[in-house]
Amino acid sequence: MTKQLRIDFVSDVSCPWCAIGYKSLEQALLRLGGEVTADLHFQPFELNPNMGPDGQDIVEHITEKYGATAEQQAQSREMIRQRGADVGFTFEMERRGRIYNTFDAHRLLAWAEEQGRQRELKLALFDAYFTRCEDPSNHDALLRVVERVGLDRDSAERILASNDYADEVREREQFFQRAGIQSVPAIIINQRHLISGGQPPDVFERALREIAAQSDAAPGAAQG
Repeated sequence: MTKQLRIDFVSDVSCPWCAIGYKSLEQALLRLGGEVTADLHFQPFELNPNMGPDGQDIVEHITEKYGATAEQQAQSREMIRQRGADVGFTFEMERRGRIYNTFDAHRLLAWAEEQGRQRELKLALFDAYFTRCEDPSNHDALLRVVERVGLDRDSAERILASNDYADEVREREQFFQRAGIQSVPAIIINQRHLISGGQPPDVFERALREIAAQSDAAPGAAQG
């Protein structure tokens, strides 16, 4: 019998390991076939909530935030590029020169969830930032992404021109922060089981199979 698992995927659209983690999770679910299905919810997390409107040079940003040297960053970019290729995602790491604020992207994701199109928009936002090297804080760029996935541009434009979904996004962010989520991706299954980081598909497959086997247990505390 097929088991459905609720999966809360806490992530940011500017987090490369989140893109890798999602593509790995996707592969794991495909491998499980009809054994497990996912009730998937992308939850907001901002890596840089105080980032200014112009963003920041990414090498400068990573040096300031993590103390990584240029050589270490080059090695990290190559590792991310290869891990992405392994799960079918293309990173244009050398072309991606800046990092940006992502709050408005999260507002659109909250709206897209109501439209039943959150997954499509999330994947398109990953692609926009990491492969097309577009600015996820720029409203014109966001509207192009909305159009690419077939969502209504006029509705999205009205949301971006307002504060719609701002409170919802902040409430969700605070909920998961209070729950102890300090880094992403954080994948919470049935509101009880946490898998951290951009794990390979084998890790997700094994965990999902084990959790599905015990999923008759009551789910945990309130959801975000």
